[in-house]
This record gives sequence, C-alpha cells and structure tokens, in this order.
Amino acid sequence: MSTDFNLDTNPSDISQEDFASFFDDYLNQRSIREQSVVKGQVIGIEGDWVTVDVGYKAEGIISKNQFLNEEGELTIEVGDTVDVYLDTMHEDEGQLILSKEKADQMKAWEEISKAYENNQIVTGQITQRVKGGLSVDIGVKAFLPGSQVDLRPVKNLEKLLGEDMDFRIIKFNRRRGNIVLSRRVLLEEERQVKRTETLKSLEVGAIVDGVVKNITDYGAFIDLGGIDGLLHITDMTYGRITHPSEMVKVGQVLEVKILKYDAESQRVSLGYKQIRPDPWEEVEFKYPVGAIVRGKVVSMPDYGAFIELEDGIEGLVHISEMTWNKRIKHPSKLVEVGDVVEAKVLGVDVEGQRISLGMRQLESNPWDLVEESYPIGSIVSGKVRNITDFGIFVGVEEGIDGLVHISDLSWSQRIRHPSEVYKKGDEVEARVLNIDRDGERFSLGIKQLSDDPWLSVHSRYFLGQLVKGRIVSHTDFGIFVEIEDGVEGLVHMSELLHEEEWEAHYQLGVEISVEIRRIDPHDRKISLSEKDAVQRGDNQTSVEEYMARQGESSSRLGDVLGDLSKKLGS
Repeated sequence: MSTDFNLDTNPSDISQEDFASFFDDYLNQRSIREQSVVKGQVIGIEGDWVTVDVGYKAEGIISKNQFLNEEGELTIEVGDTVDVYLDTMHEDEGQLILSKEKADQMKAWEEISKAYENNQIVTGQITQRVKGGLSVDIGVKAFLPGSQVDLRPVKNLEKLLGEDMDFRIIKFNRRRGNIVLSRRVLLEEERQVKRTETLKSLEVGAIVDGVVKNITDYGAFIDLGGIDGLLHITDMTYGRITHPSEMVKVGQVLEVKILKYDAESQRVSLGYKQIRPDPWEEVEFKYPVGAIVRGKVVSMPDYGAFIELEDGIEGLVHISEMTWNKRIKHPSKLVEVGDVVEAKVLGVDVEGQRISLGMRQLESNPWDLVEESYPIGSIVSGKVRNITDFGIFVGVEEGIDGLVHISDLSWSQRIRHPSEVYKKGDEVEARVLNIDRDGERFSLGIKQLSDDPWLSVHSRYFLGQLVKGRIVSHTDFGIFVEIEDGVEGLVHMSELLHEEEWEAHYQLGVEISVEIRRIDPHDRKISLSEKDAVQRGDNQTSVEEYMARQGESSSRLGDVLGDLSKKLGS
C-alpha cells in the first residue's frame, strides 16, 4: 500500500523513509497506464478471487482460475509478485480491471516477436486439425500448414494431435494476429547437417545402419543419415519374396552394405543379403544328385513347381518329372502353393543357380513292368482317352496309354479321321504291336484282331475271274471297287465303259461287275476292268448254251452206251 499524506500533515513529522516511499509511489502511479502490463503484489486470496496491488490508489481483483495450473493447483501465494494486464482504471469507483491471462498473452507475443526477428526455434503443442493443416499452441494460437509438417506429406494429420514439437516461425503479423509455423524447415536443416557428416564417411563396401524411410513395390528407401539409399528387392534376400513389405517395415533400423555410390548424383545402392553367406556356395555338398529332399511349393508356373529347400535355395520340378501320368497338363492337378513335398535331386547347376528335381522318381515306373504285363501279341482293353488326326489313345492302365494309329484301325474302311469311328470314352479292344520302354511308347492295333484278308487273296481270286463290287471312292485316274470286306481294286479310267461324265455313271455305293486283270498281294493291289467284264458277259451266254448242248449230247450218248451194254450182257 502507498503512504498516506494530506494538507494537515506537518512536514517535520515525515520521516526520510516515508518520504522516499511516497515519492516511489507517486512515480509508479504516474507510469501506470491502461492497456499495459504492470507488476503487482498479491495481498490477499479469498474465495474465488485474488487481490493484487499494482501501486495505485486502488487495488484490483483477478479470478483465482487464472492462477491455476493444468492440475488445478494454485500457483501463487500472498506476497508473490506477478505480471498483470491493466485493462481499465475506474478512479471514481476506486477499482482496477486486471487480467493475468492477458498479461501472459502480451508476454507471449513479445517473446514470439523476438523469436521471429532472431530466427529462433519455438516449442508448441498441436491442438487441433484445421483446414489446410494444424493449429498449434505456442503461447498464442499459430497455424502449421500440412506441407510444413514433415519432409514428406503426412496422410493422417490427426495422429499428431497432442504432440509437443519444435518449429520455426516463417510468417509473423502481430497486428493481424497471424503466425505461420514450419517444422519441415528444421528437419531440412537437421538433414543437411547429417548429410554432410554421412558423405564424409560414405564408401563402397561399408556396412552401416539405416532407418527404413519408405517402401515401394521394387524396394525400400533407407535413411543413412541425411541421405537416402535404395535397397532393391533383389538385394534383400537370397530367397523369394513378392513384396519388400514381407521383410521390412517403415521405421525399422536395418544393417545394410553399400554396394554402389555415385558422388555426383548422390545415389546410393544398398544390399542386405550381401552381408550374409551365399547359400549357393555349399549347395553341391548339401544337395548332391540323387539325394531325397523336402521343401515347400512357393511358385507354380504352367511348366512346373518351384520348391524352396531353404532360404535362398529353390529347385524346379518340371511338369514332366512330377508324375508318370502324361495326361497331367498343369501342376495344380498335383500340388498347391504352400504344400510340403519330397523330391529327388536330378541335377545341380551352381553357376546358373538351378536345381532340377523330380517327384515321379520316388514312385515305381509303370513302364518297368509293362513288357511283362502286356507281351507283344496279347489283347488289351481300355477306354478311348484322346483322339488325334493320326489315331486314338487307349488307356491301358494308370499312366500307360497305347496308340492305335489310324492305319491300324481297320483292314477295310477308308477312315479320314478317327473321330468318324470312335469318341472319347468308348471301350475298345486292341492287340499289342510294339512296346518302346525307353521312349515310353505303346503301339496297339485294332484291325490286327482279325486276319489280314490280303494274305489269302490268291486262294479266293484268280486272273480273268468275273466278280461284283461296290464303288467306294473316286480318284483322278479311276474308281476303287470293294470286292469283299477289306479288299479293294482299282478300275482305271481306261477300263471304264463310260469315260465321259464318268462321275454321274459311277456314284458311290453303286454295284458293278468287273473282271480281275492283275493281283499283287504284297503291294495290296488288284487291277480290275469293267470293259472286259462286259465283253465276257456277252460271250458268256453262248458258252453256257454250248456247255448245255454238250451236256445233252453226253446224256444221249450215255443212254446209247447203256442200252448197248445191256444187250451185250444178255
């Protein structure tokens, strides 16, 4: 409180100390003005109010809430000196309007102004997501644009709410109350310092620690300290992965090896698998030819299945080595990705990093017993499994198909395509003609179930014989006539009665008479003539009549001789 004096006060009664105090109070009151921050002393705390003396004729009161911390605790006590904002002075009412909060804000603006002028760092708490960025409390409300949050765009800004961070003030306007912050500027400065230090020690072959910064389909970018290096997916592991995220995560600390470094472009290529032993160095000892191995199916193209034997070591089971059954057209009919299978090592190429495996080699080969089970000449039965232009395949047993060539389907029929006679699923019988175990070929014949009519053709036909046959086909040089099942002969164009417009006269299926002119059983050929047959046919009547007359004469001669014999006998 100030010292009280009035006009009745005797100057001799005023001590030197009181006068000094009075003079200080007088100067203080003259310096106090509205809309400014002044110092005051807490002289009382009662109820919800705090009484503060700022050295004026009257005291002011402030709500106690303005002196509470975040935990709700009072931060002052009687006798403390505090900075307060003098809003207005009502001298008539003897009252001062004071504010602790406004004083704090005024001080904050002063400090922020100094920080901006001196390019200093300020600390604040992210409080709210707003349009275009975030709201930050640095003592007063400030704006942090989304582009200034980090070195790379941050997709989820909400996750930063409540975080305390350092910033640089990049725009400041106290009159408008506008403050714009940047965290990115600080990160770039920090990164540049790290980059300078990192470049001093960067060399090919060095093993360094880095932090996974970003992951793409083709690899991961590793922050080595202010400079990024690319860890390509092919340099992550000796094994098989489909995406880098299977091995690394953003933020993970990783030990890597520097494979390449271009100082001009500052591009760095990194390797992870290169700091570990190459499993192919011992593959010949671990997986010798003939060994039985076990692994997991990791990939399945159309031509086979890749089996992972260990991390970085895979072998291929070609589809032809998966089963003895050649009807399997895709590996998925036998295995699936993820299956654990056994196989036999067929070959190892260390330089090419290839291992050939076989699964069928672990099973007995049905071709080993086929000759014993189906001797040549024996008759087998089975269903038609497939039809091609050149014949039909008959399933003899699982994994064993026999081929009946189109030429072995029939002795007699002229078959243009096997589908004219057979369809899939038909049950047929056939005779075993030949077995090629090494080539895995099984030859069958259906026509061989009956005798070849050409073998005995001479016993049934002779030169000059008149026969009848059915026209079965046309050619440019004549027609073929079937004279019995499986035996055909050619009537040359010159031996036809009707050489002109012959197709109209000789339609398929029509029966004509012909004479046999030539027989060649070896080449399965018979030459026929229609002209000779007709000529023989014209003369045939006279011959028959002559033979008939000869027969009558012989009969009469026999009767005479019989009568003569009776007479002589009597």
